[in-house]
Amino acid sequence: MVVVTYNSARDIRNLVTDLRRDARRLSLRLIVVDNDSTDNSAEIVAAETDVILVRAGGNLGYAGGINRARRYIGRCTGVLVLNPDLRLRRYAIDELLNSLSGTGVGAVVPLNLFQHTDRIDPTLRREPSISRAFGDAIVGGHRLRRRPSWLSETELRPERYTCAHSVDWAVGSALLISADVERAVGNWNEDYFLYSEEIDYCRRIREQGRLIWFEPAAVVEHAGGGSGTSAALAMLATVNRVRYIENCHSRPYAFAFRAVIALTQAIRVYRPVPRATLQMVLYRERWRDLPHATQS
Repeated sequence: MVVVTYNSARDIRNLVTDLRRDARRLSLRLIVVDNDSTDNSAEIVAAETDVILVRAGGNLGYAGGINRARRYIGRCTGVLVLNPDLRLRRYAIDELLNSLSGTGVGAVVPLNLFQHTDRIDPTLRREPSISRAFGDAIVGGHRLRRRPSWLSETELRPERYTCAHSVDWAVGSALLISADVERAVGNWNEDYFLYSEEIDYCRRIREQGRLIWFEPAAVVEHAGGGSGTSAALAMLATVNRVRYIENCHSRPYAFAFRAVIALTQAIRVYRPVPRATLQMVLYRERWRDLPHATQS
């Protein structure tokens, strides 16, 4: 299992407690990469003698932290990547492992609930596209649950969270990857630093001819906001969506997608963060000012 921490002192003990509970019936190896936290996240992990702590020596980003952990994985059935602000309900890992053995399955994602509730967090996603970005821009991300799939990236239909099925990708709070797929796909793309790296990784799994499988019997609770919140991170999330499309599609398609993303921000330009994000999307030279990997 791989966890990347950054100022996660408030949450990491709870996750380790859940994993230690499950280790009574499963063989688990936990690798925590600390991205140069300014709180005592690393010290908390270091005190856990059965956890492998890797000090990154800088903030490598989410993908960079996972890649650093790959050096320590060793032989295993699967690699479970977890956010530090998760709580695992009992038998969640067992259910993920059971689904991983299904025909053609390369990775499994669980059902996410908002922490301390039974309310579903709609984390299932479709591949980004111009029409879906346009639908989300005009209608709004989580409105009109019954709109056609080509008009929304987010899966909003409640019934789709009650049955197991394949998905394009899911918000990356928890992802169990089969060991052979993990080796074949290789490193996560560090160009994204944070956000959109899971879209890229899941696409690469699908390109291996394997499925991303949603298993609702595996349940986790996600506090959210574990990476922090700021205008800079909001802008990074938006710009990385454009970067992802540019990496996967033709220049005309990417130009049109970028225009729709700009429209999304323009509609909300009366608010400070969308106004700043619009400027960031329009002026590529500003992208270098966004958060990026550092190493001391």
